[in-house]
Amino acid sequence: MKILITGGAGFIGSTIASACLDEGIEVVILDDLSTGRPEFVAGRHLYSGDIADGPLIDTIFTEHPDIHAAIGCAARIVVPESVAEPLYYYTENVSKGLALVGHLLRNGCERFLFSSSAAIYEAGQGITEEAPLKPLSPYARTKAHFENALEDIAAGTDLRVVSLRYFNPIGCDPDLRSGLQVRQPTHALGVMIDAFHAGRAFPVTGTDWETRDGSGIRDYVHVHDLARAHLSAVRRIDTITSSDAPYRAINLGSGTGTTVFELIKAFENVTGKPLATERADRRPGDNAGAYPDISLARELLDWEPALTVEQGIADSLAWYARRDVVLSEAAAAHEEGLPRP
Repeated sequence: MKILITGGAGFIGSTIASACLDEGIEVVILDDLSTGRPEFVAGRHLYSGDIADGPLIDTIFTEHPDIHAAIGCAARIVVPESVAEPLYYYTENVSKGLALVGHLLRNGCERFLFSSSAAIYEAGQGITEEAPLKPLSPYARTKAHFENALEDIAAGTDLRVVSLRYFNPIGCDPDLRSGLQVRQPTHALGVMIDAFHAGRAFPVTGTDWETRDGSGIRDYVHVHDLARAHLSAVRRIDTITSSDAPYRAINLGSGTGTTVFELIKAFENVTGKPLATERADRRPGDNAGAYPDISLARELLDWEPALTVEQGIADSLAWYARRDVVLSEAAAAHEEGLPRP
């Protein structure tokens, strides 16, 4: 089997690619390398370019006519940036995504796995795939709009689509081949790791939420578990979709969520050291948090997370220690901001 992965030089896409290769599945990578890393695709079939570039995609299929399916991981994902530059986000995540789908169909590729986001849901706990959508940022709305378009396209063409919805990936490739490439992450675990190494207190924003311990709850899933789920979905796409139901959305996650206090405790268990913390007021726009119900993933993908939050923390710390070795200084310019393609 051979799979095309757009955005395959990024954190999640490269981990999926590594998992494919580990199981004998050949991968072809399409990435513009604006945020993806060349180090993550060394030795792999790489086409550097834009997902909306029709002639380039035609070339890929001419040179790899045996591509079985495409996995879409290419997207802009920074929420504050999406608020500041919504037109850019709609162009990159929706307009170019639609162009990609057209190029795939023209080349006879009728299986598409979309790496989506559970940020499209209204906040809540135990969210099912039938829950109402309430994306709260331009980024999340681009994911929701593209999913809606995929469902309509699948209904009117031969395209089969599975959208995988998940919140916060943590950890790294088990063999440290790739990991989170940004040096100043804004998600809770990344901030926690930076605070730990800098000797700063980690802020707990809000301790009176309606959760099991009063702190906000979030969902974390190891990126290698996400990769396993993508592989399962690719293998099963012809059985979990049909001519009558060509589009399917499936949640991925822990199924229980992790509160901030639980994350702190897990972090301390991994490091063997206390983590300095400080309590702070709720921030504007904060909510109690969310995590999805993963019953459908268990049923359709035979999948549930195998790696714990503690393992994700341990792997994130291991990647932190090795990151600058893997990310060569010569390629670091990509992270600091190459011109947009």
